[in-house]
Amino acid sequence: MLDTMLLQVPLLLGLIVLGPHVNSWGFVDISKSTDFFRMCVEFAKFQFNQAQPDEYAYKLLWVRRSQRKQYSWIYLMELEMGRTVCKKHDEDIDNCPLQEGPGEKQVDCTFVVDTRPWFSQFTLLNSTCV
Repeated sequence: MLDTMLLQVPLLLGLIVLGPHVNSWGFVDISKSTDFFRMCVEFAKFQFNQAQPDEYAYKLLWVRRSQRKQYSWIYLMELEMGRTVCKKHDEDIDNCPLQEGPGEKQVDCTFVVDTRPWFSQFTLLNSTCV
C-alpha cells in the first residue's frame, strides 16, 4: 500500500505543475468580425439548416459568444437563430423576414468548428441547440 501511495505522489505533483499550462489551452474571446470566425458562423448555419427536417431556413439573429481555442483553428460560437419564411435552399436567406405567429421559432445553439482556412476546409465538431 505504501508503494502505491509513493507512486501517486509524483503523479499528483505533475498535475499540480501542469495544471495552469493545460488550462491556458482553453478558449479565449475573439472579435465577432474576424474573417475566419465569420466563415465558421456561415458554415455552422449551413450545417444546422441542412440537418433540420424543417423545410424553412433559419438565419442568424445574434452572436452571443465568439471564441477561439488557443494555439488552434478551433472556434466556439453561441448563436441565436430564427426561423424565416424562406425555404432552406432559397437564395439570400439572411434577408428573409422571420416567421411570425404559430410558425415563429428561435433556437440558441452552441457550435464548435475546426477549420483549415487555407484549404477552405471546415469540420463541425459539436453542436447543441435548444
